[in-house]
Amino acid sequence: MPSYFFNKSQCSRHTIFKGVDIHTLYGDHLMISVVDLAPHSVVEEHSHPHEQLGYLLEGEVTFTIGNETKVLKAGEMWRIPGGAKHKVVVGDRPARAIDVFYPIRDDYR
Repeated sequence: MPSYFFNKSQCSRHTIFKGVDIHTLYGDHLMISVVDLAPHSVVEEHSHPHEQLGYLLEGEVTFTIGNETKVLKAGEMWRIPGGAKHKVVVGDRPARAIDVFYPIRDDYR
């Protein structure tokens, strides 16, 4: 019988950029990642074919999606269409976010 409940230690873990660590859980069609970002870390500009939604739990980040840049604080969200270039620069304190992807990213399994 499959388990329905997990903690971070049971999830896939990756360092995706210096100071940016993720813990990821996925099902048949969706993927969720808890993203821990160190102060002043940078998620370099990149794109992927996956649709991405996110929620900033803690901290402050400067987020660029396409040609739009905004300083986000805890409680704010974002939507990134597949193929859109995006970048994140973390402020003076650590940040934590939740990202949801569709379809599942094989590189984060």
